[in-house]
Amino acid sequence: MNQSSWLAGDLGSLIGVVVSGLVIYAALMLFTRLVGLRSFSKMSGFDFAITVALGSVIASTLLNDKPPLVTGIVGLAVLYGIQYTIARLRRSWPAFARLIDNEPLLLMVGERILDDHLTMARVTRDDLRAKLRLAGVTHPSQVLAVVMETTGDVAVIERRESVDPDLFSGVRGRELLAGVLAEQPTFDARRQTSRSA
Repeated sequence: MNQSSWLAGDLGSLIGVVVSGLVIYAALMLFTRLVGLRSFSKMSGFDFAITVALGSVIASTLLNDKPPLVTGIVGLAVLYGIQYTIARLRRSWPAFARLIDNEPLLLMVGERILDDHLTMARVTRDDLRAKLRLAGVTHPSQVLAVVMETTGDVAVIERRESVDPDLFSGVRGRELLAGVLAEQPTFDARRQTSRSA
């Protein structure tokens, strides 16, 4: 193998990458416009898996001659079609959504860390502390709740915020929040106070 061709690639390959990149990008934009912005939303674990699969198809189509460009575009179309169908089924059939989605999980209530929930989520106390630091929490007394979402993201809700209890609908362990939420100003009361000010 010629050292320079290994380093720079031959002209035909470089032109192929440029053409493939332009075409696959155009296809990606077209499919995103047809299916909608949810394509990259990561609103559920399924969305995240599709996003990873789309990246894999794009990378393999762009940098290899196998699969061919048309095959890569068909692969993108199939993934977008699956995502569109699943999104429609999740919206119109709640039982289907429960079947394929992970349930959000409460990890912390006030200052209390829920160790059994950490075990279920395979999260350590150190992981949880890191998420609290990233959220700007400087003391556990600032925490109202910590929830691991269906995508694996961790949401930290601070005590200073007014919270509508409906926000925790569908969260596993939400019943543990009853006492903590009772201490919070109600959503409507906080809104009326701000209007009168």
